[in-house]
Amino acid sequence: MDRFNRLVEIYRKDVRLVVGLMSGTSVDGVSAVLVELRGSGLDTRFKILGYNTYRYPREVREKIFELFNPDTGSVDKICLLNFIIGEIFSEAAIKIVEEAGYNIDDIDLIGSHGQTIYHIPYMKKVNGYRSRSTLQIGEPSVIAEKTGVITIADFRPRDIAAGGQGAPISAYADYILFRHPEKTRAIQNIGGIANVTFLPKNCMLDNVLAFDTGPGNMIIDGVVKIKTNGRLTYDRDGKIAKKGKVNKKLLDILLKHKFIWKKPPKTTGREEFGLSFSKKVIEMAEEMGICFEDLVATVTAFTAKSIEINYNLFLNPISRIDEVILGGGGVYNKTLVKMIKEYLKPIRVSRHEDYGIPEQAKEPLMIAILANEAISGNYNNVPTATGASKPVVMGKILI
Repeated sequence: MDRFNRLVEIYRKDVRLVVGLMSGTSVDGVSAVLVELRGSGLDTRFKILGYNTYRYPREVREKIFELFNPDTGSVDKICLLNFIIGEIFSEAAIKIVEEAGYNIDDIDLIGSHGQTIYHIPYMKKVNGYRSRSTLQIGEPSVIAEKTGVITIADFRPRDIAAGGQGAPISAYADYILFRHPEKTRAIQNIGGIANVTFLPKNCMLDNVLAFDTGPGNMIIDGVVKIKTNGRLTYDRDGKIAKKGKVNKKLLDILLKHKFIWKKPPKTTGREEFGLSFSKKVIEMAEEMGICFEDLVATVTAFTAKSIEINYNLFLNPISRIDEVILGGGGVYNKTLVKMIKEYLKPIRVSRHEDYGIPEQAKEPLMIAILANEAISGNYNNVPTATGASKPVVMGKILI
């Protein structure tokens, strides 16, 4: 069938089989979902048919981390990894379809976020030109070629072109999935960076706010990796932090970070809270005589406390939060979740899984929804969240 006619056929469908692909700032691997999506916009209904996370090979993961640092992320490495990760994303798409008992020819769309390697959310100036910028690799042309499926990718750049920060990208999908006529909800994702989508009760899209609250797992992971010389890469179940005691003096210093108090719209990433920041925190802790367990407990509290501060400063004054719905890898850190619940009392704290969305499936489901909106011709950014001057259709279509 002619590819353009295939595109028109998919556009006209009311029910679509869509693969969503996502890799976040923690670089754990490619999270994939196969979902049946019925309708679009506020009429969207979903049925998850399969989901999984496919870990990056160790060598690939290490090379991705090299790209995060301007001192080691050379242009030749970026150029090569863009296509290698495209291959890995293609494999993930094919695997999730097969594991769910389908054939790749059954699939209508693939939505791919790619792997963010750098994000500049604030204006930079070059020879009189001013722009924000972002870069996700995992070449979507490779995905389209290897799978034979129409692929929609590169969602963030269109929002930036319209004057936004290109993030948080989850706001539109959160609005579709979690808006409520009588409850004000905060959808709190805790990946490498923590971000929130704020949904006032009975909200319309232009009432939605979303922004990064600060670090998620990034500093915790960095501290653990450095202090164990790579033997551990994260605090599994929050067991290290559980053994420690929060050092109030160090926590107070960390909470002075200007990003925590910055008014939205705001986004951040490794350029702010990456490995160099973790190293500085470790240096301060060593000067203060803080032991390893206490340090991990303190940076864990930093994530939890920064969420509370942002809620009190920017959300509760608009509408008191009735419920917080947690998602992202941070929900597996029991100590972090316990701290969040304590800081946010008496607000009810639940998880995506309480609403039928498995944790591993949430982020790729979000990408599948954005792809479905793009193919439907619907705006899928949230200007009140990103700061864009207008609604736009995010995503480049490869047929």
